Amino acid sequence: MIRHGTPLFRRANLALFAAGIATFGLLYCVQPLMPQFSRDYGVSAATSALSLSLTTGVLAFAMLFAGAVSDAWGRKSVMTVSLLSSAVLMLLITVTPGWTSLLVLRTLLGLTLGGLPAVAMTWLSEEMHPDSIGLGMGLYISGNAIGGMSGRLITGVLADFFDWRIGVAVVALIGLLSGLMFWRLLPPSRHFVRQPLHGRALLGRFAGVLRDAGLPWMFAEGFLLLGAFVTVYNYIGYYLLAPPYNLSQAVVGLIFSVYLIGTFSSAWMGHLAGRLGRRRVLWTTFALMLAGVGLTLFHSLWLVVAGIVAITFGFFGGHSIVSSWVGRRAGGAKAQASSLYLFAYYMGSSIAGAGGGLFYAAHGWPGLAMFVGALVLAGLLIAWRLSRLPPLPGPPSPGTEPPLP
Repeated sequence: MIRHGTPLFRRANLALFAAGIATFGLLYCVQPLMPQFSRDYGVSAATSALSLSLTTGVLAFAMLFAGAVSDAWGRKSVMTVSLLSSAVLMLLITVTPGWTSLLVLRTLLGLTLGGLPAVAMTWLSEEMHPDSIGLGMGLYISGNAIGGMSGRLITGVLADFFDWRIGVAVVALIGLLSGLMFWRLLPPSRHFVRQPLHGRALLGRFAGVLRDAGLPWMFAEGFLLLGAFVTVYNYIGYYLLAPPYNLSQAVVGLIFSVYLIGTFSSAWMGHLAGRLGRRRVLWTTFALMLAGVGLTLFHSLWLVVAGIVAITFGFFGGHSIVSSWVGRRAGGAKAQASSLYLFAYYMGSSIAGAGGGLFYAAHGWPGLAMFVGALVLAGLLIAWRLSRLPPLPGPPSPGTEPPLP
């Protein structure tokens, strides 16, 4: 198995880092453009948020089946096709004539992107040595953070100086190059066992995952983590473009550079959880997010930005911990567990991201902060519950916790 410090580890993580950049750049590049969409197409903030919520909603369902498809067709081939086809769809968005056609293409993007996140988690769980999976997952999520930041930053800044379509085209080309890099660099699977597509057997594996004592709670954590995080980022642009801040689109776009915090947080928190135990570390990520939500309620711009930094740090740390825990706990049903985790994760983005617009429209930023705070508090309570799960008998692998029943 691949261990940290080896050439194969570096090659694999460079490939997955590129995949993360492509996937999350393509997915989230529309987020800073939502106020622009409201102006150009005459739609409300909640309707504009559909440009992301529809994508993540379809993505959530697509990932339920992506793992099973990769069981039959192979991990690398499914991920490569996913990346390249998604980049082509984003290029088509730059020439789309209206709001409806933009939403149609963004919906199709959710379908094509579904072939990467769940399969990447499965590939890491299969190919990485147990004492390296926490770091490997953290580095992969670091690529996600860079992609999410660069996609938002590029479109947010270029929209202020040129047309928003220029920014989207740049992100799509980066996605295309990253997909080709991934195809060339990712090592072939050594522990993959091909499984034909049998519906009854697949349903049995999903049912086994859902009967687990801890995995459904981890899926709930994914829902709450991304739901809270995306809701803040969906509407922070509207908040900061309006009085009393009156920031420009370019400056708001630059605020998304705090995503760089996620590149450190995911790897560091993942490694820390591997050393100290996920049960002991997970709750701190939700506590940090809750403190960040509180900071955004102050009128000082610097405190608002500090709050966004805290939310970002906590989110990426929490996602790194929970996603690696799912892979370790799932045993032989890694593909199904990863798919269900990411289904819940992206449904959180779709449901909370759209629902947050109703709170923002009715009560402004304080109402949205209360909504997000409730999500984070629920995540904190679940983290406490997970901390009380008894470990299985028998010695764990070094730096890890054993998969639980």
